[in-house]
Amino acid sequence: MKILVTGANGQLGREIARQGRGHELLLTDADTLDITNGEAVNSYFSAIKPQVVIHCAAYTNVDGAEVDLDRAFRVNVVGAQNIAAGCLEAGARMVYVSTDYVFDGEIQEPYREFDPVNPQSVYGHTKWQGEEMVRQILGRHFIVRTAWLYGDGNNFVRTMLKLAQTNDTLRVVHDQVGTPTSTVDLARAIFKLVSSNAYGTYHATCQGQCSWYEFACEIFRQSGSEVKVIPVTSEEFVRPAKRPKHSVLDNYMLRMTVGDPMREWQEALCEYLNFKSHTE
Repeated sequence: MKILVTGANGQLGREIARQGRGHELLLTDADTLDITNGEAVNSYFSAIKPQVVIHCAAYTNVDGAEVDLDRAFRVNVVGAQNIAAGCLEAGARMVYVSTDYVFDGEIQEPYREFDPVNPQSVYGHTKWQGEEMVRQILGRHFIVRTAWLYGDGNNFVRTMLKLAQTNDTLRVVHDQVGTPTSTVDLARAIFKLVSSNAYGTYHATCQGQCSWYEFACEIFRQSGSEVKVIPVTSEEFVRPAKRPKHSVLDNYMLRMTVGDPMREWQEALCEYLNFKSHTE
C-alpha cells in the first residue's frame, strides 16, 4: 500500500515508519506538509495519490493549548478537516489518532467507544472536534483513541529515568488512572485496522490500568532503580489544563472486529526498557 504518514517525526510516526517498511511510505512533518493549509494539502494529495493516510500530526501540548487555543484549533481541527478532504478527493482511507481526553474521567468503568464524550480541556475539545470533522467528511475512516503513549521520543518513561539519575525521591500523582501504551502495540493495531474494511471509532491501549504513581514504581522496579516514589494528589500539582481522573479505555471494538493485539502494559514496558537499554 502507498501510505502517507503525517507527524512522522513524533513517537507514533516513527514506530509506524518502522512497522510499515513493507509498504510504500511517504513520511511528512510540519516542514514538508503544512496540514493547516488546505490548498497545500490538496496539491500534495493530488500529486502523490496515497491509498491510506495515517494522521499522527497533532498539537499535543495539553497545557499550552489552554493559552494558544487558535493554534491548537488550526492543527487539531482544521488540519483534520484538510486531511480528510484530501483523502476524499484521492479516494484514500484515513486513520485519525485521537485521545482519552475526549472523556471527562468521572466514571470508574473503562470507557467504550460509544460512551458519551465530555472533554474538559482545550486539547480534548479540539481532538473531539477533529474526530467530528473526519466523521462528517469521510466515510472510510478509522478514528483510533489511545492514552499515556510512550515510544521513541520524549515521554513519561524517559522523564522518570532521567529524574532518577539526580534525585533520590520523586513525587508522582496517584489519583489519575489510565493505561500506559507502547507505540509498538498501537502501530500494530493501526496496521491491523488499515488491512480491513472495519471502519469506525476504536480504542487502542495496552491492557490493564494504573496510576501515574504506580506507573513510575513499575518503571523503577523493572529498570533496577532504587529511587523512592511518593504518591501525591493532583491538587499538589496544579496544571493549566484539567486532566481526566479515570481515563481507562476498553478496546471493545478491536475485540469485536479485527482482534485486539495489545499486550499487558507491564509486558510492553519491559520490552521498551530492554530495547532502550540496548540502544544507549
